[in-house]
Amino acid sequence: MFEYMGDRLSNAIKNIRGMGRITEENITDALREIRMALLEADVNYVVAKEFISHIKEQAIGAEVGKSLKPDELFIKLVKDELVSLLGGDYVPLEMSKNPTILMLVGLQGSGKTTTAGKLANFLRKKHAKNPLLVACDIYRPAAIEQLETIGKSLDIDVFTEGKENPVKIVEDALVYAKENKKDYILIDTAGRLQIDEKLMQELKDITEFAHPEETILVLDAMMGQDAINVINGFNDSLKLTGTILTKLDGNTKGGVALSVRHLTNIPIKFVGDSEKLDGLSEFYPERMANRILDMGDILSIADKVENVISEEEALDTARKMKKGTFDLEDFLTTLKQIKKLGPLENILKMLPQARKMGINNISIDPKDMAHIEAIILSMTPYERHNPDCLKATRKQRIAKGSGRSVEEVNRLLKQFEEMKKMMKMVSSGNMKMPF
Repeated sequence: MFEYMGDRLSNAIKNIRGMGRITEENITDALREIRMALLEADVNYVVAKEFISHIKEQAIGAEVGKSLKPDELFIKLVKDELVSLLGGDYVPLEMSKNPTILMLVGLQGSGKTTTAGKLANFLRKKHAKNPLLVACDIYRPAAIEQLETIGKSLDIDVFTEGKENPVKIVEDALVYAKENKKDYILIDTAGRLQIDEKLMQELKDITEFAHPEETILVLDAMMGQDAINVINGFNDSLKLTGTILTKLDGNTKGGVALSVRHLTNIPIKFVGDSEKLDGLSEFYPERMANRILDMGDILSIADKVENVISEEEALDTARKMKKGTFDLEDFLTTLKQIKKLGPLENILKMLPQARKMGINNISIDPKDMAHIEAIILSMTPYERHNPDCLKATRKQRIAKGSGRSVEEVNRLLKQFEEMKKMMKMVSSGNMKMPF
């Protein structure tokens, strides 16, 4: 997502490097390039026009301080405008009431039911909530079964009453939630291929009865500028409190994310960034602007790591790295934790200058990590703690036990030793990272 637009923006800004100061003449080409990048990314025409106008207004005549070069100042102006366009401040989910009721709405095919499961999983993991999923999509074939399957896989309760009236389902679900001490209720409502009067009336009836604290529109990020019409259509009847953009891990241009808040004033609260049930991330405008401009998103990496690795484990690993006692047993544990973070290439893409270094084009085969695990698991505990003892006969036994070659065993050991040296240098402060 945003890769093409981000590359175009970066190329536009390059043209200003080396300039003594910012003038209308030397930013004209850059602004034209940025405008084209936005339009080609399916950003609304009005939004793109205002974006360029604001940057031009602030850039011309701006004082370039001694600590900033003209191109650095221009990047800052572009980033600040991107942050503003994306909504400015992070807007958290409402969680003050007990129970808090959230209703998910949207068109059919937007990923609403899966998103309900992702959101319930997020609430339990991040905020220690005890959520209840309520199946109110009584029209789409297998919608109820899909939600039940998701709930079962997450070990989260799903309240269903078959094809009963949706308002009656919600009424009984609230009673069930109170009896079972549920503190967050997520209502998965029916969708349609397009907005119609019957759908809206049903959603209004649920709203009138349940008075949800949050009414969130689940929106397919790949639908382009028509997304604005969909948001306004729902908002006119329901007063939306936010949106969740799905399929941002797909081949989407991302323009809808840059248009939504500015044209509708409805905040983006989450984005779906993978098909897995933990593939939902809170939407931080500044972090997203950094990723668009290839400045990295270290805070989002930290959030993902925090959900997988405890502070105590992280400190223990850091101590071992500094002392040089990090062994293959520790490496195996770290590998298993990394696997929980999701595809490794998705994490690498969040590093600063990822596109510039070509990291964005890296594809990591999960089988490679499985082969490394197999090699280490074929070692005895003593060998994992003391890899220096691994001579020819031991390596042959490990290769045979793991189904890999001796060459692969040697390559792993060599890479591990190089990694240990680098980690020790970084941990002791004797090496500067390239970002």
